[in-house]
Amino acid sequence: MTQPADQALDRGGIAAALAAFIFWGLVPIYYKGLQTVGAWEVLAHRIIWSVPVLLVFLAIRDGGKTWQRLRLPLGSIAWLMLSGLVLALNWLVFVWAVANDRVLDTSLGYFGTPLVNVFLGFVFLKESLTRYQVIAVTVAAAGTVYLAWFLGKPPWIAMTLAVSFGCYGLLRKRLDVGPMLGLLWETMLIFLPALIFLFWLTSRSAQNFLQGAIGIDLLLVGSSLVTVLPLIWFNVAAKKLPLSILGFFQYIAPSMSFLLAVFLYDERFTQGHAVAFACIWLALVLVSIEPFRRARRRLRASRQGIPS
Repeated sequence: MTQPADQALDRGGIAAALAAFIFWGLVPIYYKGLQTVGAWEVLAHRIIWSVPVLLVFLAIRDGGKTWQRLRLPLGSIAWLMLSGLVLALNWLVFVWAVANDRVLDTSLGYFGTPLVNVFLGFVFLKESLTRYQVIAVTVAAAGTVYLAWFLGKPPWIAMTLAVSFGCYGLLRKRLDVGPMLGLLWETMLIFLPALIFLFWLTSRSAQNFLQGAIGIDLLLVGSSLVTVLPLIWFNVAAKKLPLSILGFFQYIAPSMSFLLAVFLYDERFTQGHAVAFACIWLALVLVSIEPFRRARRRLRASRQGIPS
């Protein structure tokens, strides 16, 4: 069922979308505070502490139905294991990139994710591509190839983030599981490996947690809230805004990361980056043309009282 176009004016939905994507855009600042901690240890804590936070949230939201809703078919659980591993890879690369002053690459990666989604939808879901989408994917690919040629190596961080998050979305698309419940299962399924890894670090006296740096301890535990809070806001926004409108908000986060990288962290912005970003931005404009037209048609139809 198509959502009414006037939902685009819902102030609560807009506020929730802004909160989610601005928060995601500022996340590099948070993980800069954990630069002294290895990316694998940060990932393990992010997984472990997200489980109780998600359980509390779902208990508050669903009450006594929480345990009933946790029961899923084995096939769904197997797919969630795979999506959880893909998501963990995305988190790991992101944390490593921020710690190693590669925030600009993370911005490029998340700008490219919508275009990867278009390509994956065409390949795996047999979705047809419009002329604008074909041109957009071609332009984005050309920009990435130019950046690789300019740098003398592929922009593997950006490519890994874009492809892994695109694949994560594809895997979750085939599952009829809510975002919060799905994330809980994903983190629970890789909880034990994360815990074993932390015990292994402890046995080698290589862990950073509980070593006297209270600030580091709080940041590691707080990574669970950094994971869950924006997802809650995003869910609120998704319920109150049409997806065609919500899609435009997704460019806020990588835009903010781009500004942080260039103006706050003074990362090197080369001619290759300029060409790659220009191609990505042009491609995003092309991809957004058709959804924007559909949103305008629905809004016009709504105002005229015509069913959309």
